[in-house]
Amino acid sequence: MERVNTKRINLGKNTIIGGQNKVLIQSMCNIKTSFSTKIIDQINECAHYGADLMRVSILDDKDLDSIKEIMDSIEIPLVADIHYNYHFAIDAINKGVNKIRINPGNLNNLNEYLEILNAAKKHNTAIRIGVNAGSLKNDNKLKVSDLLVNKALEYLHFAEEHDFYNLVLSLKTSNPLETIEAYTKISNLVNYPLHIGLTESGFDEIGIIRSIATLSPLLLKGIGDTIRISLTSDPIKEIMTCKRLLHDIGLYKNYPTLISCPTCGRTEVNIKPLAKKVLNYLEDNSINLKVAVMGCPVNGIGEGKDADIGLAGGKEKYLLFKKGQLIKTVDEENAFNALVSEINSMIKN
Repeated sequence: MERVNTKRINLGKNTIIGGQNKVLIQSMCNIKTSFSTKIIDQINECAHYGADLMRVSILDDKDLDSIKEIMDSIEIPLVADIHYNYHFAIDAINKGVNKIRINPGNLNNLNEYLEILNAAKKHNTAIRIGVNAGSLKNDNKLKVSDLLVNKALEYLHFAEEHDFYNLVLSLKTSNPLETIEAYTKISNLVNYPLHIGLTESGFDEIGIIRSIATLSPLLLKGIGDTIRISLTSDPIKEIMTCKRLLHDIGLYKNYPTLISCPTCGRTEVNIKPLAKKVLNYLEDNSINLKVAVMGCPVNGIGEGKDADIGLAGGKEKYLLFKKGQLIKTVDEENAFNALVSEINSMIKN
């Protein structure tokens, strides 16, 4: 899939946003930043599960005081999220964060924005200009997408006028169609990397569906250099959802594919807990195979024949198959272990 060609922005520690056929995954810590030990543990766990960079909020001086300890204890770039207080942004830059996220519309004036730009220029720190619909003034004459684009361009051009180009842009709303429209427009006007996502999307399947409905059309058009799927949930869930999305549209190769049937009256085994257990095993161990867990031989060996390996349920038993060919029959309680044993043999070979 051809990506929109954008500038390459270096975040340090061998991480680059833009100008490549890779979409970086990010999330945000849901713990107060001053709780540095917990933050470090969460960031390192997120990195283990595939986060390329992580963001933390800066609310006060205690949060700022934790930055160096955090930076010394993680391997992926750290982004500091600052609103309203431009001194916090400058202090975070001085303390060595790789990138800051600001919405200049939440500052008092452009002089504060300029001071942030000057500090970032001095330390070669990247800035994400994050414009959200909620921070815009009502204007019934223009569409929300046009308001977002115009405001982002205003802040972008101000930065360029002061010789600052180390920028990433985001234009977010909680409306999928408005967000798609805004990013499509801005991608035709600038070549800066785009952080794409839907803000305030919700929890569980509500947030996942809304976010994927927003991100998929953009990613399939080659738009987007880094993504966050913002959920009312744990950051790990955000990361795993990002990986699953990118994998399914061909942008994250080294990742497992699990297929399972919807079940019907033919099903005589309980496949849902087994399918979840198999997926967790594949993801935890980064096993890049296509694995099927099916409720009966009709959906199993038949429709699952393109899987590398799979299970198809019978009456209190499973058929274990590879590439559509039956290997053996196992009872239900031993099905998971039998499948894992065969998967491990395939990996070793």
